[in-house]
Amino acid sequence: MVVGQETHPGAGASAHPPEFAAAVAAMGAAKLRPEVFCEEMPAPQRIAPYSSALSADVTIDGVEIGTGRIILLHDPAGNDAWEGTFRCVAYARAEIEVEMITDPLLAEVGWSWLTEALDAHGATYTAVSGTVTRVATESFGTMADEDGSAQIEVRASWTPLGEPEEIAAHVEAWGELLYSTAGLMPVPDGVTAMPTRRGQRGAP
Repeated sequence: MVVGQETHPGAGASAHPPEFAAAVAAMGAAKLRPEVFCEEMPAPQRIAPYSSALSADVTIDGVEIGTGRIILLHDPAGNDAWEGTFRCVAYARAEIEVEMITDPLLAEVGWSWLTEALDAHGATYTAVSGTVTRVATESFGTMADEDGSAQIEVRASWTPLGEPEEIAAHVEAWGELLYSTAGLMPVPDGVTAMPTRRGQRGAP
């Protein structure tokens, strides 16, 4: 799937810097698996002078099994906390089996889904940080007959290195994180998932 993009220059910004325009174009060149419905979304305008954002749902047979978003921030003047001029901010969330919530390694494994995806896609980065949250829900009273549920959520931010055109690899790594949290099996080596058009959810 070829993703779309949307940019939101901050206050006082006029034209997009060439490096940001190239990075946004690279976001649009990223390819995700056909189970992922990806679309542009409004980006925060006060965190950085320039930003672009995508949201995605992972759907199997019409059932949503995961969701997430990725935001690309750009400050041409640089940001000491970022250690660079670009920053990726992302999250992925999915339902998991209730029994998994007590696994002491779940958070560590969830974080490895991100770092391994970045490495696998050749997305070089620095200053990575984030959290892995697991939540269990139980019902009581008149809702006691309802089954319990559990979710895992990975939130992360990192500074992409390399040329702006390489941002596509970071978006595809985020896509890999979505697949992992949603429990999708990886595509075997040598097999290419056929892309679909953005907005094709529910199409026959």
